[in-house]
Amino acid sequence: MKKWDKLWINAHLATCVGGYGLMEKAAIAATNGRIAWMGKMTDLRANVESLAHEIVDVEGRCITPGFVDCHTHLVFGGNRANEFEMRLKGASYGAIAKKGGGIQSTVAATRALTQNELLEQSLPRARALCASGVTTLEIKSGYGLDMATEITMLRVAKRIGEELGVRVCGTFLGAHTVPVEYKDNSDAYVTHVCEQMIPRIAEENLAEAVDVFCEHIAFNLEQTERVFKAAEKYGLRVKCHADQLSDTGCAALAANYQALSVDHLEHLTESGVKAIAQSGTVAVLLPGAFYFLHETKLPPIDLLRQYKVPIAIASDCNPGTSPVTSLLLIMNMACTLFRLTPEESLLGVTHHAAKALGLEKEIGTLAVGKRAELVVWDVSHPRELAYYAGANFLRVP
Repeated sequence: MKKWDKLWINAHLATCVGGYGLMEKAAIAATNGRIAWMGKMTDLRANVESLAHEIVDVEGRCITPGFVDCHTHLVFGGNRANEFEMRLKGASYGAIAKKGGGIQSTVAATRALTQNELLEQSLPRARALCASGVTTLEIKSGYGLDMATEITMLRVAKRIGEELGVRVCGTFLGAHTVPVEYKDNSDAYVTHVCEQMIPRIAEENLAEAVDVFCEHIAFNLEQTERVFKAAEKYGLRVKCHADQLSDTGCAALAANYQALSVDHLEHLTESGVKAIAQSGTVAVLLPGAFYFLHETKLPPIDLLRQYKVPIAIASDCNPGTSPVTSLLLIMNMACTLFRLTPEESLLGVTHHAAKALGLEKEIGTLAVGKRAELVVWDVSHPRELAYYAGANFLRVP
């Protein structure tokens, strides 16, 4: 028998198949970057040392699939800590925006940076997420709102993956908000996004998907569909910031375009839930933004469960509404704020998060043939990962 490259022994495996998918007193082997074998310790030959070039005894610790953060905006310039303080002193979001704050302030700060400067500011956030078990990151553009800066953001996203040795999935979010240059003509900006930006992004292979913020403060349903059609034309998958502040009907529209995911969803209705259930679209919940904005209207968790919609959770790392860089903290928030179970929260950052990026055949669960992207935790049961708020029990695999 040919030796495996690496073998982890004496582990509790959380395969994330059908729930925790626990295999106690187990082992898992990898060859050429893929899982080659997994099973009970009793299934191994007595002479374990002869089975692999490298053997790691994890001494009863838990192994999970590498975490997937399927919704981030972590490439940006500056921060909005000053606005955070202003809001706590009583200023409204609208008042701050009128003074040049909000998304437009981040756009200005991001446009002012070179690619290297933007990389330097963004890397620490990516490193922090990776330190919480993340091995795959989605990174959106959307703080450029012009061709040059949007491209720069997506190139920085690729460089982050190269620098840290993690998978990065780029998402083009040119339709994040209307830039100041088009403040009186949002339709013209959507035309620019559809006819100029998306073709260029597709030509340079800078993104796998296109996102839209569909809301009364951003883009309406008709404009959103124009972006979806342009993405479809150029072979890019779609996703959407949907039904966060109001019932726009965007989730149902996205389902018609076989969207990878619809995200936020505090105002999602039962008809929208039915639509995404039929399309196989993933519901991505973002408890960090819910927490940071002091929201009170919960996403329709029970309806999502009833219709068996896969639920993912993500950091939504961004400077304005979720400056969170720990997916472990997000798991705890999902349990305490949204009443997800620890098992649901784990699936939300593994199996279902992988599906939200169209990667469920490669990652997200522990199974023979899948990528050997796994993490070892200094816990004996995976429910402990959501239990602690702020603790990190990650060990080097």
